[in-house]
This record gives sequence, structure tokens and C-alpha cells, in this order.
Amino acid sequence: MATASAIERAIGVARFDPQAYEAVEHDEAATGTALAIVVLASIANGIGSLRDTGILGAIVGAIFAVIGFVLYAGIAYLIGAKVFATAETRATWGQLLRTLGFAQAPGVLRVLGIVPVIGPIIGFVVAVWILVASVIAIRQACDFSTGRAILTAIVSWIAYFIFVVLPMVFLGVLFGVATR
Repeated sequence: MATASAIERAIGVARFDPQAYEAVEHDEAATGTALAIVVLASIANGIGSLRDTGILGAIVGAIFAVIGFVLYAGIAYLIGAKVFATAETRATWGQLLRTLGFAQAPGVLRVLGIVPVIGPIIGFVVAVWILVASVIAIRQACDFSTGRAILTAIVSWIAYFIFVVLPMVFLGVLFGVATR
């Protein structure tokens, strides 16, 4: 995988190949590609949700998805590499950002969310797929057991919800931003 293209790496990560995660983790030049994958997956999600959110909602949602991803990766780094670190943990924020970014690759399929009836089913399958890929990303980047990676993902999500999502909802209600 050392000379694999970005597409081959994304497919490897989507297939849960630990070697693909390791290649991405150690390739500092892949940071931009990881962020590009996050942006593409966010745009695909925006397109897939057009029926429900309209064009403005899709655009705003895609922007906030990218920002949310970066914040989640930072939280996962703090929880995984600092709070739950083991003697073997040598993770950097860049490594978490890259592995978690590539774990978002299945998100491009969310563009199919626009298809009536099967769109929500595809969205659910993709969400579970990304969840599993993210746990593996954390496991590989932090050199953890799967159990510790699952715990890191859960605690990171809870922290993200408390410190990012709830304040945004509160501000939206406070300033009268309409939500659907």
C-alpha cells in the first residue's frame, strides 16, 4: 500500500484493511487527501439530503459537516492519544485526522440519499459503515485494542455532542434559527 493511489487507499480503508489505515496514518502527504475525502463526503451528503433540506440547508450542512469532522478528530485525538493512551500509543493529531478522514470515504454514497425509498436505507448503511471504519481508524492510529478504540469513539462522540452539538442547538434556539 506504500505506493497506492488515494482511491486505492480509500477503497482499502472502506474494506477495513488495517494496512490501508497504517499507510494513511504514516503518510503526512495524505492529510490534504483525507480532508478532500471529508469535503466530498459532506457534499455528497448535502446532495443526498436536498429533498429534505433544500439547497441552502444542503450547503450549510456540508460546511458544518466538515467543521464538525475536524472538531471530532481533535476530540478523538485528545481522548485517544492523551486520556486513554497506552504505553504503545504514539498518535499525533495528523494521524487521527488522516485515518478518520479516509474512514469517511463511504460517505460519498450518501449522494444516493436523494433516491426515494432506498435513500434512507443507504444513509443508515453508510452511517454504520463509517462508524466501523472510524473505530478501526482510531484503533490503528492509537495502536489500541478494538475495545479501547470503541471506548474512545464513544467518549469522543459524547464529548463532541456536549461541547459542539448542544451549544450549536442552544445558539440556534437562542437566535431563532429555524430547524427542520
